[in-house]
Amino acid sequence: MDRRYLTTIAMNYGGGPVGVETMAAALSEPRDAIEDIIEPYLIQCGYLQRTPRGRLLTSHAFRHLGLAEPNRDAAQFGLFGGNGDED
Repeated sequence: MDRRYLTTIAMNYGGGPVGVETMAAALSEPRDAIEDIIEPYLIQCGYLQRTPRGRLLTSHAFRHLGLAEPNRDAAQFGLFGGNGDED
C-alpha cells in the first residue's frame, strides 16, 4: 500500500502537492486510514512531506521508486524551504 501511495502521487500528480481527500478517492481508501496508517510511516522514512498545500514526495521517494524527480517551484516546499532530504 505504501508503494501504491507513493506511485500514485509521483505518476498522477507530478510529486504533489495533492490533498488527502484526492488521495483517498484515488486509492479508494478512507481518509482516516491514509492519515493514521500510511502517512506516518512514509513521513518517518523521509519519503513524504505534509505541507499546507498538500502532500509532497521528497527526492528520496523518487530515488526509492526509481523515477526522475520533476522540477518543482521552491515555494511548494514546507516550512524550511528544503526538499525534505536534510540529513
